[in-house]
Amino acid sequence: MGTGNDTTVIEFTLLGLSEDTTVCAMLFLVFLGIYVVTLMGNISIIVLIRRSHHLHTPMYLFLCHLAFVDIGYSSSVTPVMLMSFLRKETSLPVAGCVAQLCSVVTFGTAECFLLASMAYDRYVAICSPLLYSTCMSPGVCIILVGMSYLGGCVNAWIFIGCLLRLSFCGPNKVNHFFCDYSPLLKLACSHDFTFGIIPAISSGSIIVATVCVIAISYIYILITILKMRSTKGRHKAFSTCTSHLTAVTVFYGTITFIYVMPKSSYSTDQNKVVSVFYTVVIPMLNPLIYSLRNKEIKGALKGELRIKIFS
Repeated sequence: MGTGNDTTVIEFTLLGLSEDTTVCAMLFLVFLGIYVVTLMGNISIIVLIRRSHHLHTPMYLFLCHLAFVDIGYSSSVTPVMLMSFLRKETSLPVAGCVAQLCSVVTFGTAECFLLASMAYDRYVAICSPLLYSTCMSPGVCIILVGMSYLGGCVNAWIFIGCLLRLSFCGPNKVNHFFCDYSPLLKLACSHDFTFGIIPAISSGSIIVATVCVIAISYIYILITILKMRSTKGRHKAFSTCTSHLTAVTVFYGTITFIYVMPKSSYSTDQNKVVSVFYTVVIPMLNPLIYSLRNKEIKGALKGELRIKIFS
């Protein structure tokens, strides 16, 4: 409702990635293809792990949930982005914008915790193999997965709690392709300094904590591998970590660019490009990374294909 000359914002307009119709048509085809590959790749990972009994281990339990999180992460952003390529303006009601931000933060945070859990799993498997069945029992795995989703929900609650306390009574054009917190914060009529710092502290703490877990795990893994006398043993131990290390490097590299680098050092357009990478491209890359670099996944996939062909 309006109050004086001020009007309460009831919807936000996403400016998207480009206003050029030709560029939008090309980007629509590109990102539609990426989204299809993302869905097919991650669903295939989930189905393959559920159908292959020899993949019913903690490592692949985490991978299964990582695939589910990637589907949710990409689906929170990509369909709306595809709509923006077909329309001059894409508007979302305030509730829709809040729901999108909540979904993005929940799945993004859960991915951080799952990657940390996978690093811990590799640490136990390589550094304490005799204790693996105890340290990574089904109960422990369920707790780690549950804490990943709970951490995502808590972080999202912090973001949404701050967002709902902001007042929007002026411009409603969001200079982004989805309802990210920083562009929305810039549109607020007035807000307390804490509304900008609290979400940053929450996200930063999660990133630092999960990176520390991953870094410490791999330091111990590297020390253990270097102590191995057998070259074959070293290669086997390291090969079980390469897929995870690749996924971690790609994901945290882009997250660090957004949350650690000074805001003055990159433009809004660069921010959009990096955001596209970690919300849309990475969910497509993860199943490719794990399927192309993991012998057990490739073996299970070949087995399933043989069954389909000869059945």
